[in-house]
Amino acid sequence: MRTVKCTVLKEDAEGLSAAPYPGELGQRIYESVSAEGWTKWLERQVLIINENQLSTADPQAIELLKQHMLGFLFGEGELGAVPEGFAPRKK
Repeated sequence: MRTVKCTVLKEDAEGLSAAPYPGELGQRIYESVSAEGWTKWLERQVLIINENQLSTADPQAIELLKQHMLGFLFGEGELGAVPEGFAPRKK
C-alpha cells in the first residue's frame, strides 16, 4: 500500500493506484491526494455538475470543473466550496 499526505483529508492515507487525471495535474494529484480524498472530489464534482446543470461535453464547463477541482483538492483559487445555495435533500 502506498501512503500519501492527503491535501483533502489533512492526514496520511492510502494513495491512488494511478494518476486519475492527465498531465502534470494528474501526477500532482497522484502524489498528494489519497484514494478517499479523490472519492470525495468525485462526489463533489457530481454535485457541482448537477447544481450548475453543466455539460461535460462543453469545454467551458470542463475548465470550470478543473478550477473547482484545484480549489477542492489544493485550496487554490476561489472555487471548490459547496455550490452557493445548495441545500442537501432531507431523508
